[in-house]
Amino acid sequence: MSLSAGEKLEHLRLATEVSGLGEVEVILPAENDVALGGIRLHYLDWGEDGHPPVLFLHGGALTAHTWDVVCLTLRRDYRCLALDQRGHGDSEWSPGMEYGVEDHLGDVERFIDHLGLDRFVLAGQSMGAINSIVYATRHSDRLAGLVSVDAGLDVRPQGASRIVDFVKAPGELDSVEEFVQRAQDFNPARDPRLLRTSLLHNLRRLPNGRWTWKYDRRPLQRDEFHLTEGSRDFISEVPALLEKLRGMTGSIRCPTLIVRGERSDVLSDADAKRFADLLPDGRWTRVAGAGHTVQGDNPRGLAEALRGFFAEIGF
Repeated sequence: MSLSAGEKLEHLRLATEVSGLGEVEVILPAENDVALGGIRLHYLDWGEDGHPPVLFLHGGALTAHTWDVVCLTLRRDYRCLALDQRGHGDSEWSPGMEYGVEDHLGDVERFIDHLGLDRFVLAGQSMGAINSIVYATRHSDRLAGLVSVDAGLDVRPQGASRIVDFVKAPGELDSVEEFVQRAQDFNPARDPRLLRTSLLHNLRRLPNGRWTWKYDRRPLQRDEFHLTEGSRDFISEVPALLEKLRGMTGSIRCPTLIVRGERSDVLSDADAKRFADLLPDGRWTRVAGAGHTVQGDNPRGLAEALRGFFAEIGF
């Protein structure tokens, strides 16, 4: 659903207040589209060319707007870019349901080349973190730093199952308020005043008047949609990919920060430390009061962790 500029600004003002950010200039990012590799990609641009660039990749079933408050906090000093990955947000769906890791990686590589980014920080959460890690195994020489938010080489089964159950729940509901209630049940710690507008960035209205998610749910409905030979599903690829990445951590030579949400049931302290220890230049930190979606649960805490990392690596 398209929100007016006034509605977006009102939401951001409330979000900065709830997050305890203090005096922060509230503005809207530039919104742009670019066609790369046969897919139209949408992205948000929060900064100016002269600032060091940070590219943010969201998690599965989320959008670039999940980073809004973090980007708003950092924009004075960094050019914050947030990409709607294929099949999510306002980016185009893949006609052939090509959503494998290599498909996402190709988009990210082309997007980075299109903008001419170099010596930048790549930060991703969950699915976006996995895509960022894979990028870093091949292009760490281009990165000033890598940030993996609540994702590593180990996944807690209970937390992963809870997320999958939420994503696979019925995708059509009669009202936005029903989606708000479902999201509140899933994450009771999230401020209910912010949920409705946040969800509107990720919902669309159907011709029959009902509401559904913006992201492409066809891979979740395999019985209803015929998957072609080229169809690929990110979720099904993850277990084998994580095992493969264990032998590739040495190729991630850039400084890397692993961020764990204190209340996360997906990544444990031990998991985060184990991943950081495998990296040539790794470290990890914990963000208080946050679950798996750290950037939404405690954007101020995440922004502080990022600033500390940036200062450490001279970025």
